[in-house]
Amino acid sequence: MKTVIIEDEELAIKGLKNLLANYPDFFEVVAIARNGDEAIEIVERIKPDLIFLDIEMPVFNGFEVLKKLRTMPLIVFTTAYDAFAVKAFEENSVDYLLKPIEKQRFDLTVIRLKQKKSEQQTQFNFQKFANLLSSIGNKKEIHSLTVKAGEKMLFISITEIAYFFAEERYVFLNTLDGKQYLTNYTIQNLEDILPKEFVRISRSTIINSKHILEAQRFFTGNYIITLKDVKKSKIETGRKYVENFFRLFDY
Repeated sequence: MKTVIIEDEELAIKGLKNLLANYPDFFEVVAIARNGDEAIEIVERIKPDLIFLDIEMPVFNGFEVLKKLRTMPLIVFTTAYDAFAVKAFEENSVDYLLKPIEKQRFDLTVIRLKQKKSEQQTQFNFQKFANLLSSIGNKKEIHSLTVKAGEKMLFISITEIAYFFAEERYVFLNTLDGKQYLTNYTIQNLEDILPKEFVRISRSTIINSKHILEAQRFFTGNYIITLKDVKKSKIETGRKYVENFFRLFDY
């Protein structure tokens, strides 16, 4: 794994490099950053698979670095303080190591990283298969989309989909019976492959127009759309997407 060490203490850098050297076939240290500003530049330029990220650093701390990154590798936090543990795991880190790092504890981190890498490869293969299925035939011939549920691949019929909703880097598929699935698609992917009854009504939402129950005009000029799913989901149109909604019904 292409690895970047982000650490401002030379002794800690040396100790971490010694631990990484025990796994030469797994880790490849490609750079070292000694402050938050340098870390952002290096990660965006190199795009590593993994970063060992100190929390207390000059310029920006570890959490501030993550907020500024567009590229998001796997993260292992390293710190001398256990007070940051909860926040670290809220950032979806693979692990949280207290300095000085003991070899036995580091070995456990390696196991977790190998498991995570395996999961990523499975996810990548799943995405390739999903893209292949979606590309078969033209846009009007798609009858289902694939989602992953645990170790299973589910095929969700287009007719059962109420809407898609994007939140940060994730896009969720919501069905008429109230179930929600995390997908491997982007909103733009979905716009390209979905049949014409699906319309994008906001930056983050695509709805199935066949499942619209009602549309009520809001004082802002947008519309609140109620769907026919069991939750009677209410979704507001985005200002720049109102025309999409009208065009669909020839208003």
